[in-house]
Amino acid sequence: MAEKKVLVIDDSATIRKLVDTHLSPAGYAVTLAPTAEDGLQLAEEIRPDLILLDHQLPGTTGFEVCQQLAASSTLKLIPVVVSSTLRKKAYVEYADLDNVVDMLPKPYTENLLRTTVENAIETAAMIVESQTKGSAVPEIIGETSEPDMAGRFAVFGIREVVDFLNNGHKQGVLEIEAERLRLWIYLDRGRVQGISATGLQPEETQMVVERLPESLQSLAEVLRLTIAGRGTAEFDGFVQLMDKRVLDPRLTAKLLRFQAAMLIGLVMRRPLKGYQFRATSNFPSLQRDLPLEVSLMGLLVEHALHCDLAEIQSDDSALRYVRRAIRGQNLDRAGLSAKHMKIMNLLSEPRSVDELQQRLTWDHEEVRRVLSGFVAADILEVRRDESEGKFVAYETNAIAAAQLRSGLKQASGKYVGKIVRDTLTLQLLVKRTKPDAVFFAVDTPQSCDAIREAYASAQEAFGDSRKIVLAPAKVVDDPNVPWHKLLGFTPDRLLHSPYTCETLTETMDELDSIPVADPQREGAQQETPAATAGPALTSNGSDHSVAETLS
Repeated sequence: MAEKKVLVIDDSATIRKLVDTHLSPAGYAVTLAPTAEDGLQLAEEIRPDLILLDHQLPGTTGFEVCQQLAASSTLKLIPVVVSSTLRKKAYVEYADLDNVVDMLPKPYTENLLRTTVENAIETAAMIVESQTKGSAVPEIIGETSEPDMAGRFAVFGIREVVDFLNNGHKQGVLEIEAERLRLWIYLDRGRVQGISATGLQPEETQMVVERLPESLQSLAEVLRLTIAGRGTAEFDGFVQLMDKRVLDPRLTAKLLRFQAAMLIGLVMRRPLKGYQFRATSNFPSLQRDLPLEVSLMGLLVEHALHCDLAEIQSDDSALRYVRRAIRGQNLDRAGLSAKHMKIMNLLSEPRSVDELQQRLTWDHEEVRRVLSGFVAADILEVRRDESEGKFVAYETNAIAAAQLRSGLKQASGKYVGKIVRDTLTLQLLVKRTKPDAVFFAVDTPQSCDAIREAYASAQEAFGDSRKIVLAPAKVVDDPNVPWHKLLGFTPDRLLHSPYTCETLTETMDELDSIPVADPQREGAQQETPAATAGPALTSNGSDHSVAETLS
């Protein structure tokens, strides 16, 4: 947006300097004239958007200047604000002039000056036209119509409302009312373009400023103004500073994103009242010229990275994070770094902060912060793991596997167990969860072959997990069975089949008291590398009886 031009006609050098000092930094192009003659000439040359006119001028009055302006075909529509110490006496004199839109009583404060000029410019064209033609004008400018969407936060959360609007690619402003705070979220093309607020307490603004990253600390004073600024003059002023390269647009964009992240985090910690959405393309200058193009998820993660550590999830070793089953949620990753998205790939199974930190080799605090941001975005859920251990059971029989799963659902939850029917899933699960024990159901020669191959290709993943074999009684009771040859490893324990879920949990209860090299298995051979185990279940010696039993 081009600079709004303000012509000041006043014989007081003090007033001219004061107006220039306060309006120019706000983004206005201020031109000064000490006399009526100079003012009229400059008005023809620059065609200002507003004239700030002194009532008492050398040799004439502001009233006569307004009449001359109204008589000119090129100047009659320029709005005029008259300034005077006479107040009521002066107001009456200008009542019948169509081009006078407001009065500014002297002396005035900086805020009154800027508010009067801003309001006059925004409403001037409508007022001058209505006074000239005798048409009606609205009592309130702007958001007078009913909102396009409104509601309370009793049922829906901020994330759900923003997702709904962004999934529909709605363009407009979402106003959120919280306790002692109003937030404006500017949405377009399925993204958040900017966020500003009103109602922030001075200490809250100071808290946000103090959390600025080092690269943005030079813009602290800019943040104090933009964080609550919705005034056109202020925003236009910043845009003009960027156009003139006084402010770096890239740094300013980072500042606005930081501001948006801190504000969204701030409002989500307050009691929420209601929301209103109005479809519009009329955004403030900064949101229009420096759109953030960021997702709500990206902002929530950024807030978690910069907020006070006490605001995020407690560092509890019993907590487990896992991806949430999502329907209809906006999973736009805009604003998220590739580094931080890695954490999502590891959470198909519940994991603790310590597990993630070891796998990612990040700083422990960074893991906690990123997880907290994803939880706030409802991408992850947090579970408390009160179990005393976890196990995986490999069972190829469909009926037996179904019975085991049913038994686990009804169990007390002391242990976390998974039932798998194929070796590929077995390998992936063991790699991800590092179970305390793996149960192998051995019921056919083919199952031995599959287990041996799976163990050979993922021997490191099985690591320290106890390896327990469930097999027919005749095989388990035979001390001459070469388990290392059949499976590629020596079982830590042998159990009879058929078996139930209770068999697995009872075995887990006993594991701590059973050494890895079980002394009960007399005659068991030392484990050998699976790659050299050789063929299993031949037709000679003791292998023949094993094959017959399993068949």
